Amino acid sequence: MNRSVSSTNLSSKTPLTILNGFLGAGKTTLLKSLLYKLHATSLRVAVIVNDMSELDVDGVIIANTELVSKQQLNFVSISATNISSEEGIARLEVAIEKLLGEFKPDLLLLETSGSSHPAPLLRYFQHHRRVALTGFLTLADAVMLKEDYQSGETLIEGFKQHLARGTRGIETLLAEQIMLSSKVLLTKADRLPANAVQAIAGQLHQLNPYIDIIATQWGEIDVSLIPSLPAYNFQLVSTLLDEIVQRDAKHRAEFHGAFQLQSEVIDDQRPFHPQRLWDTCQQYLGKGVHRSKGFFWMASRDDLALLWNQVAGSINLEFVSYWKAGVLKHQDNGLIAEERQALEKQLAGQSSRFGDRRCRITVIGEGEEVEHFTSALKLCFCTESEIADWLNGGEFNDPWPQRVARLKSTH
Repeated sequence: MNRSVSSTNLSSKTPLTILNGFLGAGKTTLLKSLLYKLHATSLRVAVIVNDMSELDVDGVIIANTELVSKQQLNFVSISATNISSEEGIARLEVAIEKLLGEFKPDLLLLETSGSSHPAPLLRYFQHHRRVALTGFLTLADAVMLKEDYQSGETLIEGFKQHLARGTRGIETLLAEQIMLSSKVLLTKADRLPANAVQAIAGQLHQLNPYIDIIATQWGEIDVSLIPSLPAYNFQLVSTLLDEIVQRDAKHRAEFHGAFQLQSEVIDDQRPFHPQRLWDTCQQYLGKGVHRSKGFFWMASRDDLALLWNQVAGSINLEFVSYWKAGVLKHQDNGLIAEERQALEKQLAGQSSRFGDRRCRITVIGEGEEVEHFTSALKLCFCTESEIADWLNGGEFNDPWPQRVARLKSTH
């Protein structure tokens, strides 16, 4: 793709690259990978992560890399709002000023929430006095496009139908993320045959013939791509940006930059019953539940703090760390007396009867399907009789894979 460098003077501004894309496309996985690779260079990198949920799961995952943190002055998390909303952009401005003033990075990376529309962000950065937008990278889930949108064909059809009716839907968001992108990263491409990936790329090029489409897996891209990105070509998309704003004004819909997905939070101290949780996920997950994520524990693995990571009909469990309460329960934990006392002191301030163990999950999707899935998940918590059984050393049937990936915290 030939994208000419605009008149923006990159030498006088801090370059910023945006990782955009729909829920579950792999933005956080890519960001983690980039951070590890950029850490090996001389670049000073600062990160802003936006999570529409109050749980701020993505922020916790990125901070867990230990490469960025609030203490190091190179990390800001913007949660419980959409980065493209009026409130989100106001908080984004504060975050940028903070990072530029305290850390003075060579490069800024911004991960957006999955429901954010690119247009307000592009308008905001177009004439920013201190930051120059370079890459606007859109991550697109290859598996989702193949299974839910016939390799992208019905995505385009749905987008056109919304245009004709003057409405906005998920197809509108997905299509316009592609149309405003400078590069598209087709994630999870390793799960499909090469000809299927090529078919998806062909459909996406109908939405934006100018873009490079890069197939990737597990967030792996050539790290040299990021620092070498040219200035974003605002001139190329100016007409489209104007049309988006005019379209929404014409149909009397205030353009907040966020699509009205429903979000519900589950917060409970009790463990999940592993078999009921498995059965519920097999039964209820459908196209309307786009994303759910958070941290949880199960009665069968009561020492493990697990990351819940669901996209459409797929769920991954990742080991985050050990619960302090779980460590103390084991007599062979290898702790010296001082370490045990320190953990006991930390847990003494916990109001939960299970110490630091708890389940906090956010569910994002459309309408009744989110409500049904959330209600079903709540029925998966152990009952009082099951908790009594667990306390007495009872065993629970656990159909979940026994081996789970561990989130790495060091390189």
